[in-house]
Amino acid sequence: MTKATAPGKIILFGEHAVVYGQPALAVPVNQIHADAEVLDVDRAGGIWVNAPDIGLHEELSRIAPDDALATVIRSVFSALGISVIARRTLSDEAISLTVMEIASSQTHAPRKDMREGIEIKITSTIPLASGLGSGAAVSVAIIRALSAHLGHPLRDERVNEIAYEVEKIHHGTPSGIDNTVVTYGKPIFFLKIPYWVFPPISGSKFPPPKGEKSPRWGRKDRNAIELLNVAKPFTIIIGDTGIPAPTKESVADVRKLWEQNPHEIETLFAAAGSIAKTARQSIEGGHPERLGALMNENQRILQEMGVSSPELDRLTEASLKSGASGAKLSGGGRGGNMIALSTKENAPTIVEALYKAGAKNVIVTNIE
Repeated sequence: MTKATAPGKIILFGEHAVVYGQPALAVPVNQIHADAEVLDVDRAGGIWVNAPDIGLHEELSRIAPDDALATVIRSVFSALGISVIARRTLSDEAISLTVMEIASSQTHAPRKDMREGIEIKITSTIPLASGLGSGAAVSVAIIRALSAHLGHPLRDERVNEIAYEVEKIHHGTPSGIDNTVVTYGKPIFFLKIPYWVFPPISGSKFPPPKGEKSPRWGRKDRNAIELLNVAKPFTIIIGDTGIPAPTKESVADVRKLWEQNPHEIETLFAAAGSIAKTARQSIEGGHPERLGALMNENQRILQEMGVSSPELDRLTEASLKSGASGAKLSGGGRGGNMIALSTKENAPTIVEALYKAGAKNVIVTNIE
């Protein structure tokens, strides 16, 4: 049996704006996590997926090709140079034989007898569609456990790449921040640098790079990732509205808003980016108490983007009234979670206030 785990995450600053080239800060939340176990089973070479949290226990070949869990598993085999034929018309034995024949000629042939079956069990304590990185954590846990079980554990960079491709299924046009912070398990400063290979929307501040001659249309990205040096630990309280918040929908809505009003929305993006940079200076300079005012200002910007909600606003207001120095939504918005900056001493008071205001779950985490 091979096991792997991956933490949840929260975005401290910069959600949504990060998709458009502004920086964001994110941190892991180790109190919640996704876990993957890979074990050998006597099922004639079949690859089985067992996800009890969502009621799934099925052979890989019978799961839809665009399913996120199936995609991440197949991506691991592909990354190792192993081809898995996943057709419903093939038997488990035929699938196993095909895997073995192709794998035998690959550099990364599996270091186990694929005539034996394997089962991949996935469990998670991270609420789904809540902005806490559940999809990314599940992907990272599977990638690590499966590649290690096959005898070729992947490096963090490759784990991150595969997880990002799966994030596209969950979120459409993800920033890449979820999979990155979950993969590395440390506070990060993240910057997605976009460049265009076609004339951008009229009025946009994102021109194509000089000398670009590519005939392909679309946007490309380069990610800059730096680990944050947390000079002085600080306490964050996470309040869950209990309302599912599919990030894909809110990201798409912000994109529509940007397409309609590029100048106005890019002004908001730039303001959010400036806040994220100042927040980094405060964290690395040992002044986390300055984050509160920055969180409040970031929340105002997110409200202007239309991604907050009455439930999120109610929780942020309740935390502020009970002594938090700052509060904002975290993640895609519309539901999901909010975060509040607190002292350790005042955390119990804020936790109680959040529950009274309707929070379904509250987590206190120490960032260090």
